[in-house]
Amino acid sequence: MSMIIAASGAWPQHGTRAENKYRATLSRVLAAGLLLFLAACQSVVPKGQGPEGPPPVVSPDPGNVIAADGDRHRVALLLPVTGPDGDVGQSIANATTLALLDTRNTNIRMTTYDTALGIDAAVRKAVADGNRLILGPLRSDDVVAVAKVARPAGVPIISFSNDIGAAGSNVFVMGHLPNQSIDRVVRYARGKGMTRFGGVVPKNVYGQRALSNLTKSVRDAGGTLVSIQEIDGTSMSIDAATKKLGAVDAVLIADSGRVAIATIPALRKNGNGGAKVLGTDLWNTDGAISSNPLMQGAWFASVSDTLYSSYASKYRARFGKGPMRLSSLGYDSVLLVARVAQTWKLGTRFPVDRLVDPEGFIGIDGAFRFFPNGVSDRMIEVQEVQQGKFVTIDAAPKNFLGK
Repeated sequence: MSMIIAASGAWPQHGTRAENKYRATLSRVLAAGLLLFLAACQSVVPKGQGPEGPPPVVSPDPGNVIAADGDRHRVALLLPVTGPDGDVGQSIANATTLALLDTRNTNIRMTTYDTALGIDAAVRKAVADGNRLILGPLRSDDVVAVAKVARPAGVPIISFSNDIGAAGSNVFVMGHLPNQSIDRVVRYARGKGMTRFGGVVPKNVYGQRALSNLTKSVRDAGGTLVSIQEIDGTSMSIDAATKKLGAVDAVLIADSGRVAIATIPALRKNGNGGAKVLGTDLWNTDGAISSNPLMQGAWFASVSDTLYSSYASKYRARFGKGPMRLSSLGYDSVLLVARVAQTWKLGTRFPVDRLVDPEGFIGIDGAFRFFPNGVSDRMIEVQEVQQGKFVTIDAAPKNFLGK
């Protein structure tokens, strides 16, 4: 199944170093249309909602229209818009639709291919249709299958995965990387005088990477890593892990909000009741954390929510439900492509060298850029859980130029 999305109008021009102008342009884009009468609404949109509302407004594919369309750059969106991951995929797809409409771009034609119907068939159809860039897939284990077809065809991939193992050889990973989140919150805690660090991580791939990231971050920050304990999510393993942790100033719980909430009473019972609780960007997708009294005062590092609430309000107005938190990746990917498309000559391959511009890009989630190895780098902030909300206590830098 494929869907074609086209937009009309023009994306405002900006100079390569006009970062403030670009940021202002993004703010104006978000302020357009339906958001004008929603601006007074300051309620927080619940994060991680379920299945989305109506699908994007799309035009049908009348046979060979793709091959005949020489007026737009063809970009494929590979996402699961049905099946078990359909709610997440559809939310990202909706976000790309919203971004296309907001930017009013004249030279991008985006077609959605449902990976739930078969990842191999989806990517082969996308390449055969003449798409010059692939946005997606969602899961890292699908990236390998997509790359096998896309690489020989010279089609670069910007994946929504957060697995750095999938990056490289014209595959760029756009997802929020846990190592950057861990390093940011550890450095902040170290700057606040905390020296002895501990960790509680799950017994899975994410936990193994968190263990490695925490070890490096504490060392680089000049702290002491007392202990890292693994858990399987059960109360018994959590109790055993916190008993073995040792006396620490701060403990990173590299797991979901549910697990963090279950771990705090065990920390208190087993001698670390005064330790500062730290978390990763996983917490920014979990609305239950902010309302739980046990989580008050906890710190975690994540992308900025400054523009997200405005985006979420506009999304809700168009699609009838709040967006999934990860959908901002879809919106920002379109902003990136729209910026590159200003100087991308029709009929040529996507200028992949533009992705590694050291100045980076600006999106809903703040400033980001790609390294030549395909790994993304983001400007992230430190947030604290305070009385039912997440409050920024150390803002993200505005750009990568130190200005």
